[in-house]
Amino acid sequence: MNKLHIDSITKSFGPKKILRDIYMTCETGQIVALLGGTGSGKSVLLKIIFGNIKGDTQFIKFNNEVLTKPSDRRNKIAYLPQQPMFPKNTRIKNLIPLFCNPENTHKLFNDALLQPFLNRTVRNLSGGERKLVEVLTVIHSEAEFILLDQPYSGLSPILTEKVMKMIKELSKDKGFIISNFMTEYALELSDEIYFLHDGILKQIKDLNELQQHYYLPKSI
Repeated sequence: MNKLHIDSITKSFGPKKILRDIYMTCETGQIVALLGGTGSGKSVLLKIIFGNIKGDTQFIKFNNEVLTKPSDRRNKIAYLPQQPMFPKNTRIKNLIPLFCNPENTHKLFNDALLQPFLNRTVRNLSGGERKLVEVLTVIHSEAEFILLDQPYSGLSPILTEKVMKMIKELSKDKGFIISNFMTEYALELSDEIYFLHDGILKQIKDLNELQQHYYLPKSI
């Protein structure tokens, strides 16, 4: 079992404090949900964990190794941003081997969900098709920990259920941190739930506690 330890993360943009002394952990075999409203700082937190941006303060450790540079994350942490991540003029069949080992590349090449897109370029995919290709490629990468920022955005309910099933299966050997607006999916899939509000990250025990934070209507 491997462990990702995230501690003492702060981030401000000008006078606005986005993240205040954030602490969380994720282990392989675990799915962690990161909930919060629009602009709460979820994407900023994931980018700091991945190394795209630096926190004002931060301490990120993989097992006993402190991660200080983006290169330290290689094959340890993979990240799916909200924005398109693949070059527009590259064929899908040429992109997948850049992220996946030969075994998982072969698996995706034979996956019925991806086969229709393998010979197409990213430019010729719809928004939902692009998101599906990106999600499946990232979750099958060699990284031990997968950060997903709104992975179901643009996917149909049927595809969302299929992707969730894959994530659950892959979580036997990987750890996932998933930022998501779709609370019902987070509650269904996750082992741990964190709620980010006003720069403070709080671990949530159950649905009632989420309702106390006014994040869910009482009828859910």
